[in-house]
Amino acid sequence: MNPFYILRLSAIIQVVVSAFMIIPAGIAASAGEMLEFYSFLGTILLVWIFASVYILVTRRAPNRVLSSRDGFFFVTSSWILAAGFGAIPMWISGTIPSYTDAYFEIMSGFTTTGASILTDIEALPRSILFWRSLTHWLGGMGIVVLVVALIPLLGAGGTKLVGAESPGPSVDKFTPKIRNNALILWLIYLGLSVIEIILLMLGGMDLFDASTHTFGTMATGGFSPKAASVGHYNSAYIDAIITIFMVLAGCNFALYYKAMSGKLRDVFRDGEFRAYLGIFFIVAILISINLMLKGDGYDTPGRAFRYASFQTATIITTTGYATCDFELWPNFSKVLLFFLMFIGGCSGSTGGGIKVIRIVTVAKLALNNIKYMLHPRGVFSLKVGNTQIRKEVVYTIAGFFGLYIFTILFSTIVVSTCGTDIETSLTTALVTVGNIGPGFGKIGPTENYFFFPGYIKWFLSLAMMAGRLELFTVFALLTPQFWRK
Repeated sequence: MNPFYILRLSAIIQVVVSAFMIIPAGIAASAGEMLEFYSFLGTILLVWIFASVYILVTRRAPNRVLSSRDGFFFVTSSWILAAGFGAIPMWISGTIPSYTDAYFEIMSGFTTTGASILTDIEALPRSILFWRSLTHWLGGMGIVVLVVALIPLLGAGGTKLVGAESPGPSVDKFTPKIRNNALILWLIYLGLSVIEIILLMLGGMDLFDASTHTFGTMATGGFSPKAASVGHYNSAYIDAIITIFMVLAGCNFALYYKAMSGKLRDVFRDGEFRAYLGIFFIVAILISINLMLKGDGYDTPGRAFRYASFQTATIITTTGYATCDFELWPNFSKVLLFFLMFIGGCSGSTGGGIKVIRIVTVAKLALNNIKYMLHPRGVFSLKVGNTQIRKEVVYTIAGFFGLYIFTILFSTIVVSTCGTDIETSLTTALVTVGNIGPGFGKIGPTENYFFFPGYIKWFLSLAMMAGRLELFTVFALLTPQFWRK
């Protein structure tokens, strides 16, 4: 491993990410938020000086094709630095006086978790709110994937980098070159974002609100410039648009390329896609029925399905938006939402969680084991839809399940050390590792993470990053074998 060359590439990523700060800097200038304007400009200058010095110092570091180990180190360091620099404008402007809180907020943004320490969101400067939401959009498809798409300097190593950052057990390649793959994914992502912005503006939102809510929707992040989240607008039209686009963002983006290529039959034959939609509609219908039986303002089928489908979409895609306080719902509905927190979106989507493909694969693996017990000489293949799942992928998925459960249990223990109850501790671990945001207990949809002590916020920042990078990428760096030559 060549850490100097890897960190040089990471410095280039920081330049690309910091360039996006020009947008909120422009918003700050137009809104007369001069302290925030200088905070953004100062951060951009700091990043560019840092990158220039580092690139100059490491100019003699040999270029090389990046290995998997290089990819793990590169991606993890890039995300840590991106959050570190991204938090500076909030901190030096005084919007968030504590750097710990600022780092937590921005790591939550980049990882599309949506967990927040802010208590009075609407009092914040518009430029800060825009940057906070823009980090969602950058992190949703992946900051490394963005750089691979824009800058042709990573060569064959780009595959390793995209694989270390992309959600899911494997990376879909629909063109021979990984750079073309990354560029197509980002163009699809951009196109869907533009469509949603237009539709939300037709529903009465201004450009600022439509853009920030689109960033949170397409990235399945959940940051809103309103304290009441999407519920602030009390609009069935806006609820419907955001619900549809949350479901779209939870799909594998490779399917959109297939659809545009005229392969619609392949899209509807995709086993993960069908399972994902099946889970969404079944849970939404069950919650709708439960809410209607309970009453409390959900006594008509249309109203019940409106709120049930929105909350089902926001949890299964790990977005974290809210139109109501689901902690007041019947226990059956809350249990279904808790169940969804373990699933997440599809592989290749912007959603977090375990991913539907892994859930389906493990369920079929368990079924095959039962068949083997009944028919020891039988030969049973493992398919999801029409796709044969290779044995090495099954082993990887089984290992991921074990590591995911261990991470949640360990995180629960760590969070409980600050005195929180078991419900809060468990759901805090679950929603940060799963990049969901709101949970139950003291971190419900109307609460926030401000009350946690500093060391818990740093730990949860790491947990959010580990969850976004699919655990293996980060945990590999914690093993002694990684650092041996």
